[in-house]
Amino acid sequence: MNRAPEDIPGANQDVVDEQLTSRMGIEITRWDADRLVGTMPVKGNRQPYGLLHGGANAVLAETLGSVAAAMHAAPERIAVGLELSCTHHRAVTEGVVTGVCTPVHRGRSTATYEIVISDEQDRRCCTARLTCFLREAPKS
Repeated sequence: MNRAPEDIPGANQDVVDEQLTSRMGIEITRWDADRLVGTMPVKGNRQPYGLLHGGANAVLAETLGSVAAAMHAAPERIAVGLELSCTHHRAVTEGVVTGVCTPVHRGRSTATYEIVISDEQDRRCCTARLTCFLREAPKS
């Protein structure tokens, strides 16, 4: 099921059109609290040598982990990134990469996720871990 940025729990609807996910071509294709999946094209997200930019992997990982944490925290709390680490295993030069986000820990004040990013041949190109702080949602 494809959804849009405005579907993220607690998303500020005033800035939906300004989200980095849209600029990078990220699409979330599976919205499940135990397994969130998203894709991102290599084209438009390269570094000077023609490879997928490591920062693009980080954006995909943080997007998936943050959305998963927001789904866990909603509606009383919102998720904000606390720590992100990425290990880049292999270069990707074309096509689309897919990130699969699964929970490591889901608590009341923090949530941690592992995000595995693979190329179109299902080869792991990046492993990331994101921890989010779950804070009280702002009052309307």
